[in-house]
Amino acid sequence: MTFNYIKTRLFCLSSKRVIKHPCNKNNQRQKSRASKLILLMLWISSTSLWAEKSTCIEALKFYDTATFVQQIDCLRQAAKIPGLSFAVVKDQEVLIAAGLGYAHKESGLRVTAQTPFNIASVTKPLSAVAALRMVELGQLQLDRPIAEYSQWSDFCHAFSEQPSIFAKELQCQSADHTLRQLLSHTATGMPGTRFSYNPVLYSWASRPIMAVGERSFSNLVDQYVLQPAGMLQSARTNRDLPLTEDLAQRLAKPYLLDSTGKIQRAPLPPPQGDGAAGGVISTVIDLAKFDIAYDQGQLISAQSRELMMTPTQLTGGKTAPYGIGWFVQDYQGHRLVWHSGWWEDAYSAIYLKVPEQQLTFILLANSEGVWWDNPLDSARVQDSEFAQAFFSTYIKDWVLPN
Repeated sequence: MTFNYIKTRLFCLSSKRVIKHPCNKNNQRQKSRASKLILLMLWISSTSLWAEKSTCIEALKFYDTATFVQQIDCLRQAAKIPGLSFAVVKDQEVLIAAGLGYAHKESGLRVTAQTPFNIASVTKPLSAVAALRMVELGQLQLDRPIAEYSQWSDFCHAFSEQPSIFAKELQCQSADHTLRQLLSHTATGMPGTRFSYNPVLYSWASRPIMAVGERSFSNLVDQYVLQPAGMLQSARTNRDLPLTEDLAQRLAKPYLLDSTGKIQRAPLPPPQGDGAAGGVISTVIDLAKFDIAYDQGQLISAQSRELMMTPTQLTGGKTAPYGIGWFVQDYQGHRLVWHSGWWEDAYSAIYLKVPEQQLTFILLANSEGVWWDNPLDSARVQDSEFAQAFFSTYIKDWVLPN
């Protein structure tokens, strides 16, 4: 196990907008903690941690960050993930950022907190921020039927005839679906009546947004999210927008497990359209910048953030476990706001917020090993053992499931 980029609160983000000066009067105490952490890292690096996932999670001491890192690497190795990076943000400062394992096993290139990954569906909150910024500017209306200003009706009827699980029960007779319904996954069945996670419809939400913005969706996300958040090592990519040569070379290469359980190099995901469901390449450092800018109100208003993190009201009085771009659930007395990312046989990710504690956990991996098969009709981040390791370390009195 190697640690290529790890610091405590002494870490300073490069964007002046994000952190003015994170170092404080506790500098010497933090240096001491950092030294102890480094010593533990050296000890861990000489220890084999190949184990079953269930043996990795133990009751951890509150804010025992060093042991938390050890648990994350134990889970990584148990899931046979070649490489991952992660960050913890507390009170709008990066508490820790680290890389574990390999970005490219064959060459021995190791992961750092600056290693870019395909973040898959963790793109969705970023897309939602761009959309809500346009709502704030008066350019978009969440509840206006999208068929009025896009080719939704044609797409809906054509897609509903496909064998995809995400086309099942899609009703297009009236075709009066709204952008809110696409961005909250409440468009399946009778629009607004139930929640069913649907990345295809979420992806298509970029079309009406582009129709109003009169630019590519990637350009809009760059303007309203990546640039103001200072995400200089991030980019959107699609069939018409390849990565820069530098970013493509530094991108963590994807891996899969073959039928014997052996780690094998996987092909890069094929280029997609300019959709809202995915398409972002980023690092945990840049996502930490996004998280801080998001919480500080630099991207959208507090009212828009609350809308994103509030369960969507369904017809009939029930609520969906999803706001706008975020899963939302209550567990052990805490509101948990999160999104997973999963590209089969390639990449996986988790982005988890505990808003009332100003606490965030971000993890990116170059295999599907982080994915925990969350159901399409509910939110169960507690089923992620990576999330449980985070909860046990940073939320006081957290109770591990049996």
